[in-house]
Amino acid sequence: MLFASARDLQRRRGEDEEARVEYVELFFDLVFVFAVTQTSHTLLHHLTAGGAIRALLLFMAVWWVWVYTSWVTNWLDPQRNSVRLMLLVLMLAGLVLSTSIPEAFGGKGLAFASAYVFMQLGRSLFMMWALRGHNPGNYRNFQRISIWLAVSGMVWITGGVVEGQARFVLWVIALVIDYMSPAAGFRVPGLGRSTTADWDVDGGHLSERCALFVIIALGESVLATGATFSEMTWNGDHAAAFLVAFVGTVAMWWIYFNIGADYARRRIEKSDDPGAIARVAYTYMHIVIVAGIIIAAVSDELMLAHPTGRQANLAAVLVIAGATLIYIVGNMLFKARIFGRLPLSHMVGAVLAVLLGLVGTSLDLLTLGAASAAILLTVAIWEYLSLKSFRQSEPHDAPSR
Repeated sequence: MLFASARDLQRRRGEDEEARVEYVELFFDLVFVFAVTQTSHTLLHHLTAGGAIRALLLFMAVWWVWVYTSWVTNWLDPQRNSVRLMLLVLMLAGLVLSTSIPEAFGGKGLAFASAYVFMQLGRSLFMMWALRGHNPGNYRNFQRISIWLAVSGMVWITGGVVEGQARFVLWVIALVIDYMSPAAGFRVPGLGRSTTADWDVDGGHLSERCALFVIIALGESVLATGATFSEMTWNGDHAAAFLVAFVGTVAMWWIYFNIGADYARRRIEKSDDPGAIARVAYTYMHIVIVAGIIIAAVSDELMLAHPTGRQANLAAVLVIAGATLIYIVGNMLFKARIFGRLPLSHMVGAVLAVLLGLVGTSLDLLTLGAASAAILLTVAIWEYLSLKSFRQSEPHDAPSR
């Protein structure tokens, strides 16, 4: 059939069977290791307010491509050859997207926009082809989604053609359209709107996919730290900065994975409306978590470059203390959505990060970085000790500390 798949390409789901993450999905994620690296380096080389806003816009576009693809592979079976081929084609387009990031607001704007629109709209049209005749409800969902993506796609492409401030404005508009569409239920006149109850997701699979993206971001931070340190003269200051960067990364891993990730997976698996949790906790809130990790990678490079000898300027303070604050707040909101309460440990950590930012310009970069790592470590240990006796309990029974 030209306009519909003759075979049902959807995952087979048993009552007690969880959809596993397939190897081709992990292979696809490799492109986004590169994308995260490109984004952090772009921010590092344009460490201004305008540069930060542009890097944020590009990161949000990259995240949207990745998370939409994760939703698709939650429904479709990556072991099917046609689905694998779709992912590999998206992977190629993702390389174009990633390589164009440093000059997305320069000479490669059209390449970035074209790759983004191709991945978003092409994947959605593939879903319509795969679902037609096999899942009428979800097929209608993707009709709506494709229309929204086509509208935003025209704005993305137009932004890629124009230059300067006009490109930035158009891409902000396109991104707003993309990000508001799920919250609006992809409402289309004549086609109605989607509800989260219509999004029959496998919660375990989606939580694992988002956890893997967090690993990607943390891994990029480790690689960047190691590469920077290897090119430096090894002395006491650089060694101390290297150790601080490593401890900070470990603390970030601990905060997310020690308790939160596993409880969240179990919570969404038991939920009567997993789509509602997935949309807020994974589609939106993980943006803040990953953004914190990317900024932390930039802060590590700044600290390694000039650990001592001069006081931190305002930009460095905003990056180092800001990364800590953003990461803690992201985890706090994620856990609040899952458990229904704000973790006290995270609230205290956020306050400490703000206070650190207020006095940061009186410190050198090594001291500032060490204080940030200490805050992250404090949050991780506090939560671990507070919830130690509850680690085997159900997620809705676990208090937040």
